[in-house]
Amino acid sequence: NSNNTNNNNVHMSLVLRLEVTSNPSLVQTEIADGQSPSIQFNSIHFKIVLFLFGMISSALRFLTSPSTTIATRTATSLPRRVTYLLALSSVVRAFSPSSSTTAAAADFSSWSSSCALFSSPENEHQRAMSSSAASATAAPFIVEQFPCLTDNYGFLIHDETTGDTAAIDTPDAAAYEKVLKEKGWTLTHILNTHHHHDHTGGNKELCKLYPQVKVYGPATEQIPNRHVALKEGDTVDFGSSSDANANQLKIMDVGGHTKGHIAFYNSQVAFVGDSLFALGCGRMFEGTPTQFWTSLTKLRSTLTDDTLVYCAHEYTAANAKFALSVEPSNTQLVHRVQEITELRAQNKPTVPSTMKLEKETNPFLRCDISKEIQQNVGIMELPTTGDYDFAQVFAKVRAAKDTF
Repeated sequence: NSNNTNNNNVHMSLVLRLEVTSNPSLVQTEIADGQSPSIQFNSIHFKIVLFLFGMISSALRFLTSPSTTIATRTATSLPRRVTYLLALSSVVRAFSPSSSTTAAAADFSSWSSSCALFSSPENEHQRAMSSSAASATAAPFIVEQFPCLTDNYGFLIHDETTGDTAAIDTPDAAAYEKVLKEKGWTLTHILNTHHHHDHTGGNKELCKLYPQVKVYGPATEQIPNRHVALKEGDTVDFGSSSDANANQLKIMDVGGHTKGHIAFYNSQVAFVGDSLFALGCGRMFEGTPTQFWTSLTKLRSTLTDDTLVYCAHEYTAANAKFALSVEPSNTQLVHRVQEITELRAQNKPTVPSTMKLEKETNPFLRCDISKEIQQNVGIMELPTTGDYDFAQVFAKVRAAKDTF
């Protein structure tokens, strides 16, 4: 049903109906667009139609779906496999000598419902936007995401067994306190990624509200109320888990945006602050191109493809425009930008993403991979001998974004 709401004179309706008649061997197909011509054919024809429709639909779904979407989760592979198994089951039953046309139609209806449930873009976006539910299945704790200030995101992580609750940065104490009260959680940790005020501004107030809270932050930066100074290789114990590593957040030095910037991560999630954004990275306020490029390549090599990447700002739409300007031939990027446009039109967040998606589309992680990016920032040819310092490419990409 296609209805152009901007032009009331344009309206087209197409209805395709498959209906089993009182005679199981006859099927009536009715196509209506003002008129209703009908075609009748026997059960073997119907079985062939089911087979072709099922196979073509499955193929189109597989070929047209992006290799990774914003909603990518480890869990999505199982429902999709179930969908394909249901499709195969319906085809086998349709061609079974003992199967009736009515039974075949029932199988087809069941398969269609499964496709709608597991594979529709709407459902993938709904899963993506339900950050708490999605992360609860992918990590040993719940992740609660909410807006703060103008374009920051606040994150609370919560372990249901111990009651431990950590704030990842504190852009706005009032926003955090509101969510904590709604959830009935008590703040036990504050984990700061760097010293900027929109990441530490709520520390003092939250420490007053929760005197037992312990504040963790980078050792080389001035963090308000910090109790524990962190450096790369350190860990923060959080919550409880049967897996000894699952209840620890590891620390990675990701300096560049600020000199001492750190990220908190485990095998499922990464809280990267302003070091890495969806389709971007932070401005280079204090670090050097070499330091920042080293940090980005470290994130790229350390985090697994299905790691959920939680960055601190909703900058993705602006980042997408720049990314397209330097790598317009990247088809995965083009598709991702379409998804981002749809999400932001509905005022839905584009965070978290996955590391795989960032590696495929984020220009700041592709400085050493994409010749198109290199040429579009003025590096037409790389030296054919010796090791090339790709921090030079990164510096040009970062400078181009600063003036974009």
